[in-house]
Amino acid sequence: MTYSRLVIKSTNGTDRIETVNQALTVATTALAAGVETSVWLTGDSVLLAVPRYAADIELEHGNSFEDMVSLIIAEGSLTVCTQCAARRNLTQVDLLPGVRIAGSTSFVEEILRDGTQAIVY
Repeated sequence: MTYSRLVIKSTNGTDRIETVNQALTVATTALAAGVETSVWLTGDSVLLAVPRYAADIELEHGNSFEDMVSLIIAEGSLTVCTQCAARRNLTQVDLLPGVRIAGSTSFVEEILRDGTQAIVY
């Protein structure tokens, strides 16, 4: 099978910042290569979709989290888990423009599309 689409799920927060960095770096690399890319944020990763949150994260030798999130929104898609947002009292108005909130049904539909490779970090 040939893959033409990438779906990445990030499940961690700043307690595992290198793992979050890997997810975002792979996503932005795929976008730069012209691959259709969708990123799903779950758990504490959903906070990346809150304005200014990513700007305050730094990782030595890592790319800017704010820049990576902005690129994903502009050139791919960024989705926040419905339940994860609710557990953090986040609604659509709390998120960056261009971010959507969706549930597991939408995630399953995305990863089961022909030509899709899914990765979970």
